[in-house]
Amino acid sequence: MSELGTTPPIPIAPARRRAVLGPLHEPLFRSLWIAAVISYTGRWMQTVGAGWLMTSLTMSPLMVGLVQAASSVAVFLVVLPAGAIADVIDRRKLLLFTQTWMVLAAAILGVLTLAGLVTPLLLLLFTFLIGFGAVLNDPAWQAITPEVVSPQNFPAGVALNSAGYNVARAIGPALGGVIIAASNSGTVFLLNAASIFGVIYFLYRWDRHPGPTFMRPHHMFRAMFDGFRYLRTSRAMKSVLVRSAAFSVPANALPALLPLLAHPYGSRGYGLLLGFFGVGAVIGATVLPTLRRRLSVDALVSVSTAIFALMTFCSGRWQNFIVLSIANLVGGIAWIQILASLNVSAQTMCPGRMRARAISMYLLILQGGFAAGAALWGAVAERVGMAQSLLYAAVALLVGTIPTFWFRLHSFEVEPNTMGMD
Repeated sequence: MSELGTTPPIPIAPARRRAVLGPLHEPLFRSLWIAAVISYTGRWMQTVGAGWLMTSLTMSPLMVGLVQAASSVAVFLVVLPAGAIADVIDRRKLLLFTQTWMVLAAAILGVLTLAGLVTPLLLLLFTFLIGFGAVLNDPAWQAITPEVVSPQNFPAGVALNSAGYNVARAIGPALGGVIIAASNSGTVFLLNAASIFGVIYFLYRWDRHPGPTFMRPHHMFRAMFDGFRYLRTSRAMKSVLVRSAAFSVPANALPALLPLLAHPYGSRGYGLLLGFFGVGAVIGATVLPTLRRRLSVDALVSVSTAIFALMTFCSGRWQNFIVLSIANLVGGIAWIQILASLNVSAQTMCPGRMRARAISMYLLILQGGFAAGAALWGAVAERVGMAQSLLYAAVALLVGTIPTFWFRLHSFEVEPNTMGMD
C-alpha cells in the first residue's frame, strides 16, 4: 500500500492536509491504522532479531540470505489459495486466524531463543512459519482497505497505510537493535508477538457485514482458475507481474546480505542501517506525489531502479558505516518509489470481485522474487564474495528495466462501485 499527497499553493494547503488526513477522522480506519503501525513496528523488530541471531549462529552468507528467503518462501505455497480464500469466505475470520498464527509462532521462537535452544535450522523453520502466516494474511489484509475507509478517502487511506508502514520501518529496526544489545533476540521476538494483539482486538470487535459471495468456499479452485483466465486477457495485470519479477529478484540482494555487511558495527549498527532505509522510505513517500506529477509511472520506476542499483553496488564496493548509511537512506527513497508504483498498479488493475486473487498473484511474483533473490545472492556471495554478488545484482537491476519498453505500468482510479465487500 502506498502514496498520495501533493504540494499545492499555500492558500489551499490546509484543505489539502485535511484531505490527506481525512481517513484518520473515520473511527474504523483510525483504530486499524494505529494497531497496524504497532504491529508493523514489531515485525521490523522481528526482522532485525532474526537476521542478527543468524549472524551470531553462523557467518555463512548462504544461511544469512536464507533468513530473508524463509520469511517469503511460503508465498509459493499459499498465496494463490489465500487470494481465492479471501474472495470466498469472511475476511475478518481469516485475518483473525492468520494474526493468531503469527502470535504463536513468534512467541514460541522467543521462548526457545531465551532458553538458548535455537539452531540455524530451527530459526529458519520458525521464520518460515511466521512468513507463512503473513503470506496467508496479505491478500485479505490488502483487500479490506476499501471496507474500512469511505470511497472518497480511499486514495488517502492507501497513502496513510504506506506512511504507517514506513514510519514503523524507520523506528522498528533501530528500536530492535537497541533491545538486542540490552537483552537478546528472544526479547524482540516476544515483543513482536505482543505487538499483534492490537490488530487481533480490532478484528474481534469489528462488526463487519460481508456482502454476498459469488461462489461457495468449496469452489476455491474454480476461483483460482478464474483468476488465471483473467490474467490471460489483462494487459495491465501482465505488465504489473512482469515488472515485479524483473525488480524483485535482484533487489533483495542488499537487504539479504545487510546483516553481514553490518556485522562489524554490532546489532545497534544493523538496526540503524535498517532504520536509515526506513527513513529513506518515509522521505520517498513524501516526495512521491511531486515526482509523479513530473514523471510517468514507467520513468519513475526506471530512474528509481537505476538509483537503487547504484546504491547496491556502492554497498558492496565500500563497506564502511558512512557509505552503508547513505546507501540505505538513498536506497530507501528509491525503493518506495518502485514498490508504491507497482502496488498502486496492482491494487487498481482489476475489478473489485477479483481484487484479492489479483493481489495474490502480484504478491506471488513480488515476494517469491524476494525469496528467490535472497537465496540466490546469498549463494553467489558464498562463492565469489559479497562485493561481487552485489555488483552482479546491480547489473541485473539495470537489465530488469528493459521490459519497460513492452510492459508499461498504469495507475487507474479505483471506482467506488468496485470497493464494496465481495
